Amino acid sequence: MIELLKEIWTTVQRNKLRTSLTGFAVAWGIFMLIFLLGAGNGLINANMDQMNRFLTNSMMVFGGRTSKPYHGLKEGRRITLDQKDMHTTENSFSANIDEVGGMVFQSGVTLTNGQNYMAAQTLAGVYPNSKEINKHEMLYGRFINDIDIRERRKVIVISKNQAKELKRDYHNLVGKYIKAGNIAFQVVGIYKGNDNEQNSNAYCAFTTVSTIYGRGGKADRIEFAFKGLETEAENKAFEAQYKRRLNANHEVAPDDENAVWLWNRYTQNMQMSMGIGIIQTALWIVGLFTLLSGIVGVSNIMLITVKERTREFGIRKALGATPWSILRLIIVESVIITTIFGYIGMLCGVLANEYMDATIGQTQVDTGLFQATMFLNPTVGLDVCFQATMVMIIAGTLAGLIPARKAAKVRPIEALNAK
Repeated sequence: MIELLKEIWTTVQRNKLRTSLTGFAVAWGIFMLIFLLGAGNGLINANMDQMNRFLTNSMMVFGGRTSKPYHGLKEGRRITLDQKDMHTTENSFSANIDEVGGMVFQSGVTLTNGQNYMAAQTLAGVYPNSKEINKHEMLYGRFINDIDIRERRKVIVISKNQAKELKRDYHNLVGKYIKAGNIAFQVVGIYKGNDNEQNSNAYCAFTTVSTIYGRGGKADRIEFAFKGLETEAENKAFEAQYKRRLNANHEVAPDDENAVWLWNRYTQNMQMSMGIGIIQTALWIVGLFTLLSGIVGVSNIMLITVKERTREFGIRKALGATPWSILRLIIVESVIITTIFGYIGMLCGVLANEYMDATIGQTQVDTGLFQATMFLNPTVGLDVCFQATMVMIIAGTLAGLIPARKAAKVRPIEALNAK
């Protein structure tokens, strides 16, 4: 075996260009497959991460602007949601909605604890259902409850980032008082939040924020979980009926689509799932065609290589070499070249994906509602990497095996006369 490897090494040294071209075709095919699949997985994982940030069967409602005149009122009126809209949501759609909540925001608030402070924070007045809908993970303490809403308690739930800025041993903040603006609030909970968000929301009772800042029961958003809407058609029918009811509350034309906006996370997730499926299929098709181009390149080079060495094989047979020894030489040479360069391509693909994760993977976009990660964990399973490498190794071996069998069967005199 050692003699065989020495012989292969001598052949490689003698034909550096040919070996390099063969190796490049192998490495490039595997590199592009892993790179493309990794990039696609990065986009898909980021989308899945955004989908999992909220309760799937939930909706968020926003006030918009009227797009047409109605009952003597001009178009372009700003619609502000209020308690009446929340009551309509809860009472008129009880068959599909269990619990309704609202949100009201006060931006530019400074949180203070002794000498420590965080400026330009957002105080969000919410209902208890916000914890489930927005999937707030509590680290310490509790979230806003019904008693806080009913008694307008001055309690606050802050993020881990906010707590760390306000106190070194931040977990001990629970039960203590901090100031939001000039008003003291008792910290009743600390939630995980997003480590990459500098301006996290600090949550208080909806009624407390509404009273302190004189909102008069107005709501910036309404949010609720729903049930019994399984298909896209059912969701569209519900949305149309819901918009008509809220439009009636504000003297808006029933068919005005811009007065009230709905963010239906269920239908959005359905559409995103379809999009993810299309992306995955497209990436596999492109990746496999890229791999196929590498296989064709390897096959062509191996065919040419064997044909060029026909005279060499004739000399070997004249000196007593058996057809099997010639066949074994070509097979082992093909396996070694494709294996080495295949793993080089695999390593480069993995490194490229890690580089993307370290650069693009840290980029976030402000959607207006939350910070969205655009690229997350662009990895490819080791099984895919090894399978792609094995496919290339087998392809290279077969590409050399077919002409090698012909060359091994050629009589020495014919091989010596080959040009």
